[in-house]
Amino acid sequence: MSFTSIPILDLAQSRDPATKPQFLADLRHALMEVGFLYLKNVGIPDDLWREVIREGRGFFDIPREEKLKIEMKNAPSFLGYSQLSAEITAGAVDHREQIDLSTEHPVPGPNAPVWDNLLAPNQWPAASVLPDFRRVYTEYIERMGAISIQFTSLIAEAIELPADAFNRYFDADQQHKLKIVKYPDIAELNLGDGVQGQGVGPHKDSMLTSYLLQASDHKGLQVQNMKGEWIDCPPIDGTLVVAIGQGLEALTQGVCCSTTHRVLSPPAGAGARFSIPFFQGVRGSATFVELESVGVGDVPEAVKAQRRKVLEANGGRRLDDVEFTFRSGGVAKTLGEATLRNRVKSHPDVGERWYPDILRSIREQQAREAQVKAQGVEQASGVQSEAVDVNRQAVKAH
Repeated sequence: MSFTSIPILDLAQSRDPATKPQFLADLRHALMEVGFLYLKNVGIPDDLWREVIREGRGFFDIPREEKLKIEMKNAPSFLGYSQLSAEITAGAVDHREQIDLSTEHPVPGPNAPVWDNLLAPNQWPAASVLPDFRRVYTEYIERMGAISIQFTSLIAEAIELPADAFNRYFDADQQHKLKIVKYPDIAELNLGDGVQGQGVGPHKDSMLTSYLLQASDHKGLQVQNMKGEWIDCPPIDGTLVVAIGQGLEALTQGVCCSTTHRVLSPPAGAGARFSIPFFQGVRGSATFVELESVGVGDVPEAVKAQRRKVLEANGGRRLDDVEFTFRSGGVAKTLGEATLRNRVKSHPDVGERWYPDILRSIREQQAREAQVKAQGVEQASGVQSEAVDVNRQAVKAH
């Protein structure tokens, strides 16, 4: 049966030998049947969590001119501030305002591959307007990086792989990324009556795992189950929402499922929704050929069989599939190159300034895909209505 709620796991149970086996069993269930979970007792001090929320929400209250000093398009790293409605997902505008941060690195040298431009110093808001912001988020990113590596080792154990199975895909100074996001409500967006705003369009996260701190009481995050139904994932105090990425699904031969999700804009009068997602990084030099030929080793057949049973119980297929981009055969040969292309696609204003050739290539590819889709619609015009409805649902999920 397709899931109707998101499971809650207690990370403290993984630290006790008496409760760890049950934790791993619950984790395997979440990995195979949901692709999402709430995680509590993650090891972040309460004081730091409160500071992260306070400083994150406070960022959006500083003067606009201070935000524009650190605008994303100022640098080729895709780090910094994005104005409202500057990002695109699933071909539509995301109605959100945000700042992107990451594990800091020095500016790459002239002979580094172009995707190393993503490894860079952060663009921090001035200490004169947010004196504690840099300290708080430097500590939070560092702590979350360690937690994400630890949790990935538990994922490996949950599917009967060695605990260090994923370690080959992490650099010693691995870059992880973080966003602080504000989703204005419908009234503030002036979209008109009866319009449902897109906070973030339907998508799957690209790498291994991500960890969302929901920093206000608003609903809005929804996860799509195998039947194509949207399931609410409301805020729960003291938890992070963990999403499984396409990279993890690919590396585990489909055992861990990456699930489509979206964010709806808050209704008129509800005020803005705030969220702080952390994205675990992966070594940018890893090639798709390496990922597919070496991976993390063979997942035991009994574990694969359990995943197949989950699919069979849901009709043998998934209606939540957006485009699966984590595979060889495309333009990008490495994870770093694929990540850079995805960033250019999401932030064309940055692409126009720093990566015009990549942006041109992406737009040409999108034009070809649109032409193929249009031809497919024409050819399918005579198909009976039931089949057309299924097709529309699948297209909508993209």
